[in-house]
Amino acid sequence: MNGYALASGPAPVNLADLRAAAGRRLDPAHDDFFAGGAGDERTVRDNEAAFDAYRVLPRVLRGVGDRDLRTELFGETVSMPVLVAPTAFHRLAHPDGEVGSARATAAAGTIMVVSMAATTAVEKIAAAATPRPKLWFQLYPQPDLAFTESLIRRAEAAGCGALVVTVDSPVFGRRERDLRNGFLDLPDGLCCENMRDPATGEVRSIEMDAGLDWQRIEWLRATTRLPIVLKGVLHPADAALAVEHGADAVLVSNHGGRQLDGVPASLDALPAVVDAVAGRLPVLLDGGVRRGTDVLTALALGAVAVGIGRPVLWGLAAAGEAGVRQVLELLRADLDRTLALAGAARPAEVTPDLINRGVRR
Repeated sequence: MNGYALASGPAPVNLADLRAAAGRRLDPAHDDFFAGGAGDERTVRDNEAAFDAYRVLPRVLRGVGDRDLRTELFGETVSMPVLVAPTAFHRLAHPDGEVGSARATAAAGTIMVVSMAATTAVEKIAAAATPRPKLWFQLYPQPDLAFTESLIRRAEAAGCGALVVTVDSPVFGRRERDLRNGFLDLPDGLCCENMRDPATGEVRSIEMDAGLDWQRIEWLRATTRLPIVLKGVLHPADAALAVEHGADAVLVSNHGGRQLDGVPASLDALPAVVDAVAGRLPVLLDGGVRRGTDVLTALALGAVAVGIGRPVLWGLAAAGEAGVRQVLELLRADLDRTLALAGAARPAEVTPDLINRGVRR
């Protein structure tokens, strides 16, 4: 491992401490790339603020004993209902890159969703740890169907357990921090390794496809046996259509506020999506999760698991693989404590009555 220790001082006690440590390490333009969003970044802020509208209403004297955080997704057991969401360019944060993130995720016993824009090839990420890390693969469907199929076959061969199809990006979001910084491409020596053309070895650009529609989802369903997770669903009507078109799960997400500014916080969109699928598909969520109480809130509103994105990059920037391990273990411990104090022994016992809404300001 090429990691390095956090700066001298007290050990981080929460994810905000790792955020601060990452800010001290990162090039300011790269820090802005990871932190920033589209437009005025209202949705970036709302993703975290949405959790502030809820409070835990604990049950007592329920004899929770030792908690069991394990969760099953597509027949595979993970150690907690927290996944590593897809984020681009891990080697921009630290030389350990996606390999360090995968090792940390494997040690935590959960799933890493490999970004199509990873700076390390999916095959190398899959070989990062023994036993092999649990991976899913994030896909932006490309207009070139043959190349898209080659990406799917690479993910299958690497042992990825699901295909996470990003559906909220017909065009690229306008990210004003990056425009001000002139950060429009990776530095020399880094590239999107999953975009290498299998025939020529040249690295292709990721194309956002404004023609992407439900027929393409049907094509994907016919092309792979992997479970298909549609990432970027906010409207309940789209969640219902996901059921009709053969998706295996939906991931409620606004792309971390990086695509269309002013859309709802992921948490605010979650209940209507859960109602729309009516138990026919599992629903996941990403966006703004920073505490164990956030995980509990999402579970109480119907999510089966959550993804964390920026916190993984904070840990990676702060201390490489070791920092990502800290992120996951801090969140695990916080969730375990939250469950005990709320009166639940396992995620399946987190019911809607354990939270309420309506905060005095």
